[in-house]
Amino acid sequence: MYLHYVLDLWVQQWRGRVAWGEVIVVRYADDFVLGFQHEADAVRFRTDLERRLGRFGLEVHPDKTRLFRFGKHAAANHQERGEGKPETFDFLGFTHICGKSRAGKFLLLRRISRKRMRAKLKTVRETLHQRRHLPVPVQGRWLRSVVSGYFAYHAVPTNIKRLDSFRTQVIRSWHFALRRRSQRIRMTWDRMNQLASRWIPPLRALHPYPWDRFDDRTRGRSGVR
Repeated sequence: MYLHYVLDLWVQQWRGRVAWGEVIVVRYADDFVLGFQHEADAVRFRTDLERRLGRFGLEVHPDKTRLFRFGKHAAANHQERGEGKPETFDFLGFTHICGKSRAGKFLLLRRISRKRMRAKLKTVRETLHQRRHLPVPVQGRWLRSVVSGYFAYHAVPTNIKRLDSFRTQVIRSWHFALRRRSQRIRMTWDRMNQLASRWIPPLRALHPYPWDRFDDRTRGRSGVR
């Protein structure tokens, strides 16, 4: 409720009174991303935001606060100038990238942050090592819950290849753990693939493209989310 007053309500007022172009805000807890149609609005907003937060004894994180061009027009301008692709940014566990569809049109790509994925796989490997002597069905049920939960959050359309890599690494880690628990029982890949088919959820996109969800949720409402 505190940030709702300090930030959300103030942003709505600022957008209506000061901004020349469109302003989009996405906030989760104390992390937020803002998109501006005009660079001048972005520069002005940053100054006003620092002043606003200062009134309440708050400040923006200097290492996490950046001002850069991003989006369809930014990608086109960078290409015309031979500057490569626009910068990327991480938000809520995803790396956001300016990409292209198969038709050559602009496409917002969201991929799991590599740092986040490595950390999760490390946790899975360590837990499998600790549980390697438990019955296979017990391990399988645990892995199914882990992978299902991971997919429930990260299975967005442009993230499927990276999720496929995550699923493959989980299966390999499980295979390694099962081989380590007994030298007498040989865990072949044929047997491992059977276990994976039974316990590891298949891969599929569980969420719509971002513009579909945003259009549905903000039609006739405030753009602060």
